[in-house]
Amino acid sequence: MFRFGVDYYPEHWPEARWETDARLMQEAGFNTVRLAEFAWSRLEPEPGRFDFDWLDLAIEILHAHGIQVVLGTPTASPPPWVMAMFPDAYRVPETGLPATYGNRREYCPTHTGYRERSRLITQAMADHYADHPAVIGWQTDNEFGDRCHCEQCRVAFHTWLQRKYGSLDALNTAWGTVFWSHVYTDWAQIPAPLATAAPFGNGSHNPGLALDYYRFMSDTYVAFQREQVDILRATCPTHFITHNLMGAGYDRLDYFDLAADLDFVSWDNYRRMQWTFRPEVPQSEAALSHAVMRGLKQQNFWVMEQQAGAGGWQIVSVAPRPGELQLWAYQSIAHGADAIIFFRWRTARFGTEQYWHGLLDHDGRTGRRYAEIKQMGAELARVGSQIAGSAVRAQAAILLDYDTRFAFQIQVNNPAFHYTAHLHDIFQAFHRRNVTVDVVSPESDFAAYKLLVVPAQYVQSELTAAAIERFVKRGGVVLVTPRTGVKDETNTVVNMPLPGHLATVCGIEVEEYDSLPEGVSQPLAFDEGTAMVGRAPQARIWCDVLRVTQARVIARYTSDYYAGTPAVTANQYGAGHAIYAATFGDSELYDTLADWLLDLAGMEGGPETPEGVEWCVRWNGQERIIFVLNHTTEPKQVPLDGGYVDLLTHRVLASATLELRPHQVVMLAAERMPTGATGTSNGGAGRIAQPAQ
Repeated sequence: MFRFGVDYYPEHWPEARWETDARLMQEAGFNTVRLAEFAWSRLEPEPGRFDFDWLDLAIEILHAHGIQVVLGTPTASPPPWVMAMFPDAYRVPETGLPATYGNRREYCPTHTGYRERSRLITQAMADHYADHPAVIGWQTDNEFGDRCHCEQCRVAFHTWLQRKYGSLDALNTAWGTVFWSHVYTDWAQIPAPLATAAPFGNGSHNPGLALDYYRFMSDTYVAFQREQVDILRATCPTHFITHNLMGAGYDRLDYFDLAADLDFVSWDNYRRMQWTFRPEVPQSEAALSHAVMRGLKQQNFWVMEQQAGAGGWQIVSVAPRPGELQLWAYQSIAHGADAIIFFRWRTARFGTEQYWHGLLDHDGRTGRRYAEIKQMGAELARVGSQIAGSAVRAQAAILLDYDTRFAFQIQVNNPAFHYTAHLHDIFQAFHRRNVTVDVVSPESDFAAYKLLVVPAQYVQSELTAAAIERFVKRGGVVLVTPRTGVKDETNTVVNMPLPGHLATVCGIEVEEYDSLPEGVSQPLAFDEGTAMVGRAPQARIWCDVLRVTQARVIARYTSDYYAGTPAVTANQYGAGHAIYAATFGDSELYDTLADWLLDLAGMEGGPETPEGVEWCVRWNGQERIIFVLNHTTEPKQVPLDGGYVDLLTHRVLASATLELRPHQVVMLAAERMPTGATGTSNGGAGRIAQPAQ
């Protein structure tokens, strides 16, 4: 079964309305609803007194309409009595000023009392719903989060450090505390990295201390979640457990670690909201987040919150245009989502999220958005069984490293550099070519791929470097970009030429580097004899000045004191190739490199499509399910290279060109025609995801 549903808050509405809501959900084709992740005050009105009657009734009504339920543990938003019980449980940001009551996620994840109350509500819910026929799974908490710097965290950090280093001598050596006379002689002397008196704020803390603290906080959230997971596994062994993550951009937790205890990950996919206030939404941004989510466990994922309307708290975002809600949801499916759960059902009339629009507006009436998703529900009822069980396959991968993310938060190196943006710049070049790319951790098995990109892996272990070396030696192609191999695992600069342990593999050494002011760039010139000669991408943000030890020069800088020196090199190493790009280039550079890298790796790009049109493939054994998505406001024509079948109509597309309307999605099957398939002009194609009229 393909899971299709919505996030529902029956506690926000009169009981008399619940039956109507369930009927409308059923008519929309929904089979799954998420409940209760913010309902702690209704579930436990006072310490130890649990009230499940109202939730039982809501679930009963939904179940009667063929809808199953995912329950959320409600620990992201404690009721006032919990925080009154533990006034020292408020999270302390790096400013040192404790959070106050009034929002959500104001808790400290270390606080023993808060964690005890969290275990109690989780256990009570698990006991009550373990055998309920409508309940199929659990979401832990909601969008785990922000770091805390309170005294309890500082003390817990000391314990974490003692386990890691064993002695203060080892810690002082690892961190280099002799600098600025910071040698610690007692564990209790070690601070949490609050903002300091120095003029540059948190970045002035010892980099080793700060990185370890960020790791500690990530581990703390993992441990907090594990307490809930252990309860749910023991009490509800047939239920799945997931958590709703926040996509590629969230960088305060190591999502690989957080995902390890889950059956699968989910994420919250918002293309337009208060914090991304813009009319145009690059489809590659969502595609990257989907790839990250898919890569966390190397499997498909759920979208637990798929955008259902304009999103905002204080500001109302640009409204999704007709067809965009379907388009974004089908894009999620195309990239590996096994469930689409829209947030939310009905727009709240009260509270902070009054302008985070659901499928129904404030008045509860159905309208354009509901009609659009109802149409999608009817389509999925026909093709969902074909999608279920299919998977995304890739021969190329990008390495995502959370130690590196944390370290760049401590020392950004250049104010124009953003690690996630750099990943996206490279990912986008392959995305434009309809090449599927996985996102993998440093601990992944690179042997599954032909092409590996190592973007600015600032903190690199010897083990990871050795794995990359083996990958290249055995025939793989790797692209390495600047600021790779700069630090070891203690956040100490390596005592060797950059890119550190990859210098021999890349056949170059970094002699020096230049950090460019924002807006300053220079064209690169590709050497004669290269396939890229005549193209002139721009070098920007950072320029490594290289000494070639073994590699071949592919492109050179054209100005400043390093004019004529290598900017892109290629080195044959064993049976493979290591490419070093010495600058953070513009899109032209990554477009140029992508074509070349695919050729080196013996890979083909995806079918050529017009700008703004995606071609995505899910595989069911050897059968392909192809999604063609028009992200533009204009009609598009897509050339077809063979016989295809419209999965909804089962008609053969006889035309060599697929006509797409604005925001339209078509789902195709290739190579094998169903029994009774008939030829038709292309006018019969493309009945998926047409904007509701």
